[in-house]
Amino acid sequence: MRIYIGTDADGLDALRSGELEAAAVLAESEDEQHEYEAMLAAAEDGPVVVVAEIDHEDQPVTLREVVALHTDVDGSGDLAWFAPSELEAVLDQLRH
Repeated sequence: MRIYIGTDADGLDALRSGELEAAAVLAESEDEQHEYEAMLAAAEDGPVVVVAEIDHEDQPVTLREVVALHTDVDGSGDLAWFAPSELEAVLDQLRH
């Protein structure tokens, strides 16, 4: 199941060193529009949305489960896509 978690730099630091513990948003379905709406809902909880694939709702989220990171890099409100391997770049963006 795909989940969307809004977080901040502290949450990304926790993810980098172990697990991210935060409320997740689930999409109504696998429809692209529903997934987009879930991502926007998660973005209300922080400047970064962590997208992860997990097997069950109680599963902890580690970097292994993360499939993407989304954040507004230019102030436009549009969420840019980043690969999990770009976690450090996203953290740098948040801190500057």
